Amino acid sequence: MDDVPPTSESQAAARSRGRGSPPPDADAAEGETPASPGRRRWLIAAGLVAGLLVLGGGAAWWWQARLWESTDDAFLESHVTRLAPQVSGPVARLLVEDNQPVQAGQLLVQIDPRNFEVALANAVARRGSAAAQIAEAEAQLAVRRAAIGQARANQVIAEADRENTETTLRRFRSVDPRAVTRQQSDDAEAAARSARARVEAAKQEVTAAEAQAAAAEAQRQAAEAALREAEAAVENAGLQLSYARITAPVAGRVANRGVEVGNYVTPGQALLSIVEPEVWVTANFKETQLRRIHPGQAVQLRVDAYPRPLLAGRVDSIQSGTGARFSVLPPQNATGNYVKVTQRVPVKIVIEDARARDLPLSPGLSVVPSVRIRN
Repeated sequence: MDDVPPTSESQAAARSRGRGSPPPDADAAEGETPASPGRRRWLIAAGLVAGLLVLGGGAAWWWQARLWESTDDAFLESHVTRLAPQVSGPVARLLVEDNQPVQAGQLLVQIDPRNFEVALANAVARRGSAAAQIAEAEAQLAVRRAAIGQARANQVIAEADRENTETTLRRFRSVDPRAVTRQQSDDAEAAARSARARVEAAKQEVTAAEAQAAAAEAQRQAAEAALREAEAAVENAGLQLSYARITAPVAGRVANRGVEVGNYVTPGQALLSIVEPEVWVTANFKETQLRRIHPGQAVQLRVDAYPRPLLAGRVDSIQSGTGARFSVLPPQNATGNYVKVTQRVPVKIVIEDARARDLPLSPGLSVVPSVRIRN
């Protein structure tokens, strides 16, 4: 293409662009220019600060790892007593509310006692009847023993009479038959036989009296057994009546109350729980952490609900077994699909900080314990 000479108008426009506006590639050229020295120094300083922060964090983490072992798999625990009735019946009175503090022995729930009171009265009446039967049996036994004495006395008399008649008979037989009459001899023999019969009758009377006395003794023993049974029934009825009063076995606070006045309750039914005030921490440490944890080491405790203050504690004991071993369904690893998982072992930590009494610590709250492994 032939070159076209510029006109005066084009020359003027070119001069105008040269004076007032940059050429089209001016912005691109400016973007490619190196940063100013001040900006470069700021970037270097920021990089140094970031590096120092990373190094400081790493050093702090390393130092923390040397001095402490911690876990966030930890919770507050406490003794929780679950109350259930031992007898059936409708609830007549309910004397506590949820979260109410109670003392040991305080009455909490009263089951309607009328049925148990009637049962106790019947048992007492049966005990009185059994006692009367013992008195009657002892009286009968006394009569039978007296009869034995009388029968033995009669036997002694009969034996003496027999001895006398036999002596007379022997005397008649020892003399000359002509010295006594036939009638006298016959009378002596008859008297001897009669005396021997009376002795046998007396012996039988003694035997019968002894048998009757033995029967009376057996009746007395049966009456005594009946009395013991009646006394046991009285004790059981009194025990059942006492079960109608459900009292607090320990001091603490009422929780999880699930009963109202008028409810019909049965033995074993959960009514409420009592949470004792003493709490401790159960921390589930990894098995790889246990080699540096020992009973007696100091612990810092941070309760998630109350982050401040940090509470002081102490390692009390380490469970003899992992948590999985004592689960409802312990793992069975005798299969070909075994995947190794780091196990956790419960560690009991007691709280030794007086400030804990000012905090409403409840079982189940999350805790982060840090065990100091180096002084």
